[in-house]
Amino acid sequence: MRHTAPDYERPRAPYMPRTRGAVTGLLLILLGAWGALIPFIGPNINWAYMADPAWTWTAAKGWLEVLPGVAAAVGGLVLLVSGNRASAMFGGWLAVFAGAWFVVGRAFASTLHIGDVGQPVAATDLKRALLEVTYFTGLGALIVFLGGAAVARVAVRHARDVRDVVVTEPSAMATGPTPAAAADVPARDPAVDDASPAGRTGRGLFHRRVGGGLFRRRHHAGV
Repeated sequence: MRHTAPDYERPRAPYMPRTRGAVTGLLLILLGAWGALIPFIGPNINWAYMADPAWTWTAAKGWLEVLPGVAAAVGGLVLLVSGNRASAMFGGWLAVFAGAWFVVGRAFASTLHIGDVGQPVAATDLKRALLEVTYFTGLGALIVFLGGAAVARVAVRHARDVRDVVVTEPSAMATGPTPAAAADVPARDPAVDDASPAGRTGRGLFHRRVGGGLFRRRHHAGV
C-alpha cells in the first residue's frame, strides 16, 4: 500500500482537489468586483443607481455595495485557491452572506442608520428594473446561488478524492517477494557452509567416493 498524500492517516482529512471550486470562485470574484465597482463607474457609462458623479464615495455605497462586493470577491478567491475542504466552505458561506446582504441590505439601511443609495436613474420602467437587478437583487441572488452551490459541492467527499489520496498496489503474495524483502535474506557464506554438519557430510562423502577410499584399498591390496 502506497500513500500519496501526507494526510492519508486521517480518514476524514479535509483534502480536496483545487479544481473543485475554481470555476465558481472565478465567477464570484467577477460578480463581487462588479458589485463593488459599478456604483463608481456606472455614471460614466450611463448606468447609475444614484445621481452622483463618478467615483463619489458615500457611507451608503460603502455598506450596501462595496462591503458585500468585496466579501463576495474574497469568498470566490478562497474557493479558487483552496485545496482544503474547510477553507473552501468558509469561502462559499462568505459569498452566500455577501449575496444575501446585496438583496436585503437596503431594507435594514434606515434601521442601522447607514444611509440610502437613492433611486435608479432611469427614464423607463425597463431600465429601472434592470438597474435594480444588476445593482442589488439579481446580483445578490446570483451570488447566493453560486455560493450555495459551491458549499454543497465541497461538502461532499467524492470517491475520486479517496482515489487521489490512496493508490493501491498489487499484493506481495501475487507478485512474489519485493526487492526489499529479497535484500533482507542473508547471503550464504561458504565458510559457514563448510563448517556446518551438512556441508562436512556432503563433502566428505564426495571425497570418499572419488578421491581416496577406493584407490587406497587397491594400493594396500597390491602391497
